[in-house]
Amino acid sequence: MAAKLGIVAGGGDLPSRLVEVCRANGRAVFVLAIEGQTDPATVVGVEHAWVRLGQVAPALKALRAAAVEELVLIGPVKRPGLNEIGFDFRSARLMAKVAAKGLGDDGVLRAVIDAFEDEGFTVIGVDDVLGDLLAPRGPIGAESPDAQAESDIARGLEVLRALGAVDIGQAVVVQQGIVLGVEADEGTDGLLARCGELAREGPGGVLVKIRKPGQARRADLPTLGNETVAGAVRAGLRGIAVEADGTLIVDRAAVAAAADSAGIFLIGVDVPT
Repeated sequence: MAAKLGIVAGGGDLPSRLVEVCRANGRAVFVLAIEGQTDPATVVGVEHAWVRLGQVAPALKALRAAAVEELVLIGPVKRPGLNEIGFDFRSARLMAKVAAKGLGDDGVLRAVIDAFEDEGFTVIGVDDVLGDLLAPRGPIGAESPDAQAESDIARGLEVLRALGAVDIGQAVVVQQGIVLGVEADEGTDGLLARCGELAREGPGGVLVKIRKPGQARRADLPTLGNETVAGAVRAGLRGIAVEADGTLIVDRAAVAAAADSAGIFLIGVDVPT
């Protein structure tokens, strides 16, 4: 029997999806919910505990009390204000280490994973449990990119490979070879809203979304859902390209249907090394 799984739950639908899959497979789960981040619906009827972001000691105590062996970090976590963080001695020590090394977002995630594993937990990737959500290669739906869109995808991959090396962004919007915007702290939805106002005349742009080079695969995989498709449509884009085997698509059939209905393409692509 698989070890009891601890789910460190951020926002969005993925934590609930993971709980459902574990239940269907008969795997015991425990949810560590984060105040102000986790959707309360995620923990309904599930063994769980709530902690403030930064409360490392209570989090470890709850996980041990639940006899958790393996952990998954899943769902986006919005950057809080300092007054929203419940610093304790352990978290302060971790943040001091992060600050001393000048780590970016991915470096912070790796440090968090290392901290959990130093405490005896095994951190696994969400794709180890939800592998069926990974984007396949090729068109995901009825539409395919034309030559101009293929060129924009290649440009987007080039830009993201360069920016990802310095831990900046997982997504970019390119139109006719021009970079309209790079994902910043506002996330993909904010990027799409911003780029909708910058669209040029002629063929619409493309959203390209991939992992950063060297990104910790066990946390923060790029995620695509219906909201992303809706945002791309509002921004006047022609399609979306995501990293094959490196991007999670929540409810692939529904997302593909939404893209088809809007007449935009959705495609899984390989990222050049």
